[in-house]
Amino acid sequence: MSTRKHTALPKARTLIEALPWLTRHHGKTVVIKFGGNAMVDEELKAAFAQDVVFLRHAGLRPVVVHGGGPQISAQLEKLGLTSEFRAGLRVTTPETMDVVRMVLAGQVQRELVGLLNRHGALAVGMTGEDAHLMTATKRWADVDGERVDIGRVGDVTAIETGAVRALLDDGRIPVISSIARSADDHHVYNVNADTAAAALAAALKAETLMVLTDVEGLYADWPHSDDVISKLTVSELEKLLPGLASGMVPKMEGCLHAVRGGVRTARVIDGRVQHAILLEIFTDEGIGTMVVPDGASAGDAEGELA
Repeated sequence: MSTRKHTALPKARTLIEALPWLTRHHGKTVVIKFGGNAMVDEELKAAFAQDVVFLRHAGLRPVVVHGGGPQISAQLEKLGLTSEFRAGLRVTTPETMDVVRMVLAGQVQRELVGLLNRHGALAVGMTGEDAHLMTATKRWADVDGERVDIGRVGDVTAIETGAVRALLDDGRIPVISSIARSADDHHVYNVNADTAAAALAAALKAETLMVLTDVEGLYADWPHSDDVISKLTVSELEKLLPGLASGMVPKMEGCLHAVRGGVRTARVIDGRVQHAILLEIFTDEGIGTMVVPDGASAGDAEGELA
C-alpha cells in the first residue's frame, strides 16, 4: 500500500525546524522594543501579541518595552499643544510630560497588556518609575554644535531589575513604558524607548534585544541600494554610525549599548511583517540585521538567533 499523503505535513516540518532554537533559547530572557507600524496597525498589534505569548509558552522570558510617539503627538494636538522636535528628540515641557505619562501608561500600555492578556493572565504593566526600575538624568540636545535645553528628556543612568525579575520568575510578561525618575525623585523624564530597551536588556543580561522598526534592517548603501546587512560586529557598526539616517541612530546605538553590556545579540527587525519575531527566533533564515560582539565566530553568531 502507498503511504497516505497528509496535507498537514508541512506544518510538522515547520515545527521541527524550530526545535533547535526552542532548545537553545529555553529559559532565556528576550527584551523586545515595540514600536513603528506595529504600534498603530490593528493586525500587526494582534500578531505581535500572539508572538510574545508564543515566546512565553515556548519557554522564553519575554520583556516588552514601548514608547508611543504617534499617540503622544495625536493627544497633544487634541489638547492644542505643539509638538516640537530638536535633534530628533521631542521637546518635553512639564505640560507635555503630563501628556506623555498619561498616553504611555494609560493608553498604549493598557492596550498592549489587554492584547496579551486575551491569551491568558500573563502581562503586567509598569513604567520605568515603578519600583525605581529606571533612573535618569536630564539630557541635552546638540543642535549645530550648540547645547540646547529640550526639557524633561532623560538618559537612563541606572536600572533596578528586581521587580522585572520577580515578574519573570512568576511567569508574567512585563510591559514597560519608557518613563524614568531622577535619582532625587524630583523629576520625571521622557526616555527614548530604544535607549530604555537597550539599557534594560543589558541590566537583565538578556539573551537578545529585538528592536521593531519600519524598515527591513540596516541598509548597506541607502538610498543607492536596498540590500540589508544581515550581520555585523560592534566595531563594524561603530564605523557606520556617523553616516546613518537620524531615525536609525538611536536603534543602532541601542544595539551597540546592549551588546557591549553583555547581551549576546541585538537585532533590528521589520515590524511591518506579521509574526516577524517568530520568523527571527524560530526559523533558519531569520530576518533583519543582527549585531554581535567583536570576535564572535560565524558559528556563534548563527547559533544565537537564527
